[in-house]
Amino acid sequence: MNIQRAGSPPSMPGPADWFTGTVRIDPLFQTEAPARVGGAAVTFEPGARTAWHTHPLGQTLLVTSGRGLVQRVGGPIEEIRPGDVIWFEPGEKHWHGAAPETAMAHIAIQESLDGKAVDWLDKVTDEQYAGGHR
Repeated sequence: MNIQRAGSPPSMPGPADWFTGTVRIDPLFQTEAPARVGGAAVTFEPGARTAWHTHPLGQTLLVTSGRGLVQRVGGPIEEIRPGDVIWFEPGEKHWHGAAPETAMAHIAIQESLDGKAVDWLDKVTDEQYAGGHR
């Protein structure tokens, strides 16, 4: 058994290579092999968002506050709200973030495959965020 106390590990800013806008990541858990699941609480300020990315074994988002947006490649931008649970299939190219005028927070859960949980791609442009499709 392992008890990880709240507040450890510390919060960190979302890296500029992976996010547009102000994002805070609060790591929640990362299991050790042979387990491979990890999770973080992620807070997006209004207009902030991830870059396009994929997860080799998929990703689950649990929206905890605010109003956000998600999009998978080729699909429409969808609004998400507290209580919504979003599942992205393994390898599905997507992005997620806050709505233009409202912050959003979610818990992100994903598994690693061969030590890798995410593949970061190109940034979501302002045009794509505003409603364009990719």
